Amino acid sequence: MQLSKRLSAVAKLVTPGSRLADVGCDHGYLPIALVKSGKVVSAIAMDVNEGPLMRARQNIESFAAAQYIETRLSDGLEALRPGEADSLILAGMGGHLMMRILEEGEEVLQTLKEIILQPQSEIAGVRRWLFCHGYAITAEDMVYEDGKYYTMIKAVHGPAAEEPSVFCRFGRLLLTARHPVLEQYLRERLEKDRAICEQIGKNARGGSQKKAEEIKKEMQEIISALSYYEMQ
Repeated sequence: MQLSKRLSAVAKLVTPGSRLADVGCDHGYLPIALVKSGKVVSAIAMDVNEGPLMRARQNIESFAAAQYIETRLSDGLEALRPGEADSLILAGMGGHLMMRILEEGEEVLQTLKEIILQPQSEIAGVRRWLFCHGYAITAEDMVYEDGKYYTMIKAVHGPAAEEPSVFCRFGRLLLTARHPVLEQYLRERLEKDRAICEQIGKNARGGSQKKAEEIKKEMQEIISALSYYEMQ
């Protein structure tokens, strides 16, 4: 099965031999690919809506993977029992929803060996949540696909400390590795911010000064992040 760049990047972070739980499985392509490739020994595909789960079941049957993949209707981790999985994937959802699912599934989280996250928003907030709840980020990746940027985060139980703002926002591992996709994102974002500031300067009115200050602060953080790409 040919996965998208986004899902392929998520799949690469899964530890071989794991028992997988995929929350928000949609069509079930990710657990199917991981089972068929032999990277995971089993999977539980879960979704809060019956429609996507039905499509996932059909795809699982089509790829002759029903022996290894179970489907469950579940709001977050509600239908997953402690000890049933080693690796948890939460991908393709907003950061606020992701953090709520993690908060509500604390009992299950304690029995997992790793969590792999691909938040669509609030990425800095997700990283901060991990640090505050005793997780260490061990791997990160970033891809550009169909005009959008996607960030993947792998975390395990371990000693963790609050990271500086620039690391929470852009990822310490991505920056220290000088990840090329992150650099592309940073340079694009910087140009957009400069254009916005210029536009605000031309059309100054009430409230615009505060907006300009916020954007300038963001620009300074982006410039700080880009300095990692200039190190020898």
